[in-house]
Amino acid sequence: MARPYSKDLRDRVVGSVAGGRSCRATAALFGVSVASVVKWSQRYRATGSAAAYRMGGRRPRRLTGERDWLLARIAEKPDLTLRAVVAELAARGLAASYGAVWRFFAREGSRSKKSLHAAEQDRADVARRRARWKKYQSRLDPKRLVFIDETWAKTNMTRYHGRCARGARLSPRCRMAAGVR
Repeated sequence: MARPYSKDLRDRVVGSVAGGRSCRATAALFGVSVASVVKWSQRYRATGSAAAYRMGGRRPRRLTGERDWLLARIAEKPDLTLRAVVAELAARGLAASYGAVWRFFAREGSRSKKSLHAAEQDRADVARRRARWKKYQSRLDPKRLVFIDETWAKTNMTRYHGRCARGARLSPRCRMAAGVR
């Protein structure tokens, strides 16, 4: 980030303008822009000093007042997307960006989204059948296979991501226990 001009230069520029020299002549004399000379002169007349304003700093976080509500909402419905949280905040009268909500959850340690894991994969009988299918799949005769067209089936109804505690696996059972469909 660029640094502001020194206070000494600013004072000399303002003194030159106060002494009767024009802003353009002062800008050419000191090698600064005319806009800077005008701004410094206006600031001096308004505040009595041409010193630079403080640069940078932190903006207050909007979501700190909503911390308890946000954490309770995510505990109640762990598969809420960040965009859904932004929409709910807007309904509550608080305009927040997607990035602000993401940074809030990152600070709270709830930054990871989990992919949906089918609970059936954990069962031993399903695992055995999947292994057997993979083993014998190469022996199938492609001429004997039948193609079933299921392009009409909608598969985009289930959410594939959700939130849960760090280190825990998000599964359909956890989602159902939390009351999430």
